[in-house]
Amino acid sequence: MGQSMDQFARTQLLLGREGIEKLKNSRVAVFGIGGVGGYVCEGLVRSGVGAFDLIDDDRVCLTNLNRQIIATRSTVGHFKTDVMRDRMLDINPDVDITIHRTFVLRDNSGQFPFDEYDYVVDAVDTVTAKIELVMKCQEHHVPIISCMGAGNKLDGTLFRVADIYETRMCPLAKVMRRELKKRGVKKLKGVYSEEKPTRPLEDMSASCRTNCICPPDAAHKCTERRDIPGSVSFVPSIAGLIIAGEVVKDLTGINNK
Repeated sequence: MGQSMDQFARTQLLLGREGIEKLKNSRVAVFGIGGVGGYVCEGLVRSGVGAFDLIDDDRVCLTNLNRQIIATRSTVGHFKTDVMRDRMLDINPDVDITIHRTFVLRDNSGQFPFDEYDYVVDAVDTVTAKIELVMKCQEHHVPIISCMGAGNKLDGTLFRVADIYETRMCPLAKVMRRELKKRGVKKLKGVYSEEKPTRPLEDMSASCRTNCICPPDAAHKCTERRDIPGSVSFVPSIAGLIIAGEVVKDLTGINNK
C-alpha cells in the first residue's frame, strides 16, 4: 500500500511513520525567537513538531532584517512571538502554539510548564537566563540544547555539536562551563563555533544611543548593551538549523541508532 501524501510525506521517507508521529506528539519550548531561535522554529515546524511554546519579550527591530527569518519591513515593531506564530501556522495550520511575551528570569521561570515539555531550546543570549533554563530542565528531567555565541562570526562551517565541557574557543561556552561546574551540572548539549570571534570594525552602541531605531515601547533596547555584536544572515541561521536537526533526531531516536 502506498504512503498517504501530505506536507510531511518527504520527511516520512527518512524518518518513517513512527518518527513523524513522535514529532507530531511532541511539545518543544523555544526560548529566544531571534536570529538563531527563529530558524529553530522554522526547521521544527517544517519537520512536523506538533506543539510549541515560544518565549520572547522583544519586538522586531529594523536591525533584525539582516538575519532574522521573521524580520521584514511589514513586521518591524511587532512582537517576535506573534510574527513567528503566524508564520508557523501558515506552514502548518494544525500546529498548537502557546506564546509567552516575556524574558526568562529566575523570578519568573516557575511560570513555564517544564514538566510538559519534551524538549527545550535555549536560544537566549544572557548567561543568567541560560543557567536558569539548564537548572530548570535538570530539575524536571527535560532534555535541553543550548546555543553558544553566534555573534561576531563569519564561518558557518565551524559550528559543532558537543557537550559543554568539550567546547573550545567560544567565550560564552567558557563562562557557561565555569558556572555549570559551580552548580554541579555534569553535562549540557550545545551548539558552538570553533571560529575565533571577529572584532567589530566600529562600536555600534554609541550610535545606537544617539540614533535609536528600536520600537519605542520595546522591553529591551540595543542601547542597554555595552557592546553590540556584528552579525550576518548566514551564521545564526546555520546554528538554528543545526539545533533543529538535533532536536528532531533526539525526539525520533535517530541519534541513538
